[in-house]
Amino acid sequence: MRFFFHLLYHPFAFTYDLVAWTVSFGRWQDWVFSVLPFIEGTRILELGHGPGHLQRLLLDRGLDPAAIDESTQMGRLARRRLGARQKLTRGVTQALPYPNETFDSIVSTFPSEYIFDPRTLSEARRVLRNGGRLIVLPGALPRNKFLKWLYKVTGESPEAITDALIERFKQPFIQAGFQVQVHILELKSSQLGILVAAK
Repeated sequence: MRFFFHLLYHPFAFTYDLVAWTVSFGRWQDWVFSVLPFIEGTRILELGHGPGHLQRLLLDRGLDPAAIDESTQMGRLARRRLGARQKLTRGVTQALPYPNETFDSIVSTFPSEYIFDPRTLSEARRVLRNGGRLIVLPGALPRNKFLKWLYKVTGESPEAITDALIERFKQPFIQAGFQVQVHILELKSSQLGILVAAK
């Protein structure tokens, strides 16, 4: 799986939008944009900007976003989408090239395992202003017959599985010193869990 994501984010980055649209049944951008109500302030940092869709939306809303991504190929795609107004940096989240207390909010949608790295969370706390928030959308749970069958086979209820995932997901953020809330958004075709970690 890690190899697949490496290909998707690097040599095959040009296929990212098509793959994302396909696996989400056309809902990918709706899922990504679901973080907007949780963003506070005007200075926003996006971790893992990908092809730049959220950056474009933040710019269009008159905010002052910046973003970082490790992938050179994603940087090229995002720069083409954003033009001269972009503030994109190539780098890793474990060593953010920004001064202390620079951002009101940090957002990351569908991140890979870097989001759980204690170094990433330490850096996020460092560059957030006091009272700032880190907003993470880790994934979506589709609502379909397969999942209902899976719950039946495992003997677990959807709520039990969701609660267990939430608790496991929250722990690294709590250990990093954040105050954590998880919001479950019920959509027509899916369920989204959005973590809001306040400094």
